[in-house]
Amino acid sequence: MAYTLDRLIEGADFEDVDARTRAALGDAGFGVLTEIDVKATMKKKIDKDMDDYRILGACNPNMAWEAIGMEPRVGAMLPCNVILRSVDGGVEVSAVDPVASMSGIDNDELKQVAGQVRDMLAGVVKAI
Repeated sequence: MAYTLDRLIEGADFEDVDARTRAALGDAGFGVLTEIDVKATMKKKIDKDMDDYRILGACNPNMAWEAIGMEPRVGAMLPCNVILRSVDGGVEVSAVDPVASMSGIDNDELKQVAGQVRDMLAGVVKAI
């Protein structure tokens, strides 16, 4: 089972894709709550070099409210991570598939919410 929604932005600049991703997330009602510059962290912590790699922790407050109301511990699986990484030929954007990440929770109502969030994130990835 695939666990991410992916798109390669060919020939793109990393920072430009970052800005486009943030704009698309905002347009879909998501905010970026966390940001991890994995490249900088790996260099600082273990002195390893790698290509650009950034994790954006995105949250749609309305959907999170709904999910937490159904399953109070689901917050352990939030926010929805979106990664940006430099690859040969451009920048790949990958968003978590909430249906895949919530599959271990036995709650059909939550799975419906996860499906709605997946559709929203698929729209974000497409809009970048």
